[in-house]
Amino acid sequence: MSKLEKLPLVALALRFLRDDCGATAIEYAVIASGIAVAIAATIVTLGSSVTSMYSSVLTAMK
Repeated sequence: MSKLEKLPLVALALRFLRDDCGATAIEYAVIASGIAVAIAATIVTLGSSVTSMYSSVLTAMK
């Protein structure tokens, strides 16, 4: 153990920098948010065409 690691604050900072437990959770959050953005973009893009399709079906059923 070096002299710097004996200081409580420095030891805490070094331990924090070495810790990688939360990295996987962050990666999953980034992937999930990317999927959510893709779904939202698809809904916005296809929204008007789906609405017009349902309107034409409704008109044909009358």
